[in-house]
Amino acid sequence: MNKFYYFRMNVTYHAFLSHYLGVASTVMVMTEQGLKLQLPASRFRSFLTQLGVKGRFRLTVDQNNRFVNLEQVG
Repeated sequence: MNKFYYFRMNVTYHAFLSHYLGVASTVMVMTEQGLKLQLPASRFRSFLTQLGVKGRFRLTVDQNNRFVNLEQVG
């Protein structure tokens, strides 16, 4: 059974590039449930715009907490 975690991101384009280009390869987020999650910055590449990475996201993991999907939901 899959688990879902919801969180918001508001990272500028330049801040995200510093993460993606190797300064830090992961991003720490706080879910709406109050759980801290560490995700690879590369998972957000498809959501990067000129404004950065902004919006509400849903992370789906499997029963072993392995990544299944990340999607923007708002």
